[in-house]
Amino acid sequence: MTILYKSDAARGAEWARLHRERAPDIPFRVWPDAGDPKEVRYVIAWTVTPDFLAQYPNLEVLFCTGAGIDSLGLGALPPSLPVVRMIEPGLVEGMVEFVTMAVLSIHRDAYAYARQQAAGQWKALPVKTAAQTRVGVLGAGVLGRAVLGRLAAFGFPCAAWSRTRPAIDGVEGYGGEGELDAFLARTDVLVCLLPLTPDTRGFLARRALAALPRGASVVNVGRGGHLVAPDLLELLDSGHLAEAVIDVTDPEPLPAGHAFWSHPRVHLTPHIASETQIPTAVDALIANVRRHRAGEPLPGLVDRSRGY
Repeated sequence: MTILYKSDAARGAEWARLHRERAPDIPFRVWPDAGDPKEVRYVIAWTVTPDFLAQYPNLEVLFCTGAGIDSLGLGALPPSLPVVRMIEPGLVEGMVEFVTMAVLSIHRDAYAYARQQAAGQWKALPVKTAAQTRVGVLGAGVLGRAVLGRLAAFGFPCAAWSRTRPAIDGVEGYGGEGELDAFLARTDVLVCLLPLTPDTRGFLARRALAALPRGASVVNVGRGGHLVAPDLLELLDSGHLAEAVIDVTDPEPLPAGHAFWSHPRVHLTPHIASETQIPTAVDALIANVRRHRAGEPLPGLVDRSRGY
């Protein structure tokens, strides 16, 4: 029951080393050294093609190396093939750290002070308490809930929106299209952690962004395809939005000359908000393979009808 890793080769060597230490009873190979294709039962990858998967006639589960599975191209995969996204504590904590940094930087005017410094201005801005900055998170999965828990501990009034109304202690829950406007209207810092599906592509367009209060800010750590860049730029330039922290773009990397590179209110990072941490990811993969062999439920199993 071989596990075949197909992703970054340098990281693959580390995956293989740790796997040998922790689960020597489960064969682990790094593509292209796949061994006997008939022995491959599990593939873990970031991107795959149907032709690649067709080489392994006894494949039982496809694991993704990341939390988002849009790069796998679900529509082209065999409908009966289980797909499992990565859930591991290192990836979750990295996202919590990044979003907390972004929200605190917006809340405490760090970006405004950076602009003042560049202009040689010494001007104190009003200091607000956390209770005065309302945070709203789009998406209430593992990452969204972890982010909300940390931000709520600072005293930020927190809310979450998803397809169905989430129930999270200490967090206002909003669900579905009918409650989206109310969610946006109460949100001063909007954090996007939605999965990228046909329904969520372009979600951060004028309709949603303009529904935020004047002076609100946006943090996109979902996918670049969620955001309609011209709409964001127009609302920043008009003063309706204050700041935008953008970690994901479409395309990646951004082409030279794109407005995001030089806009004073866009704070750009190259898709680094969080990264799968190999030591904890290896443990998560081994645990899921053992669960599968025992016929137990798999954390991170994707609902193919929803696309996440």
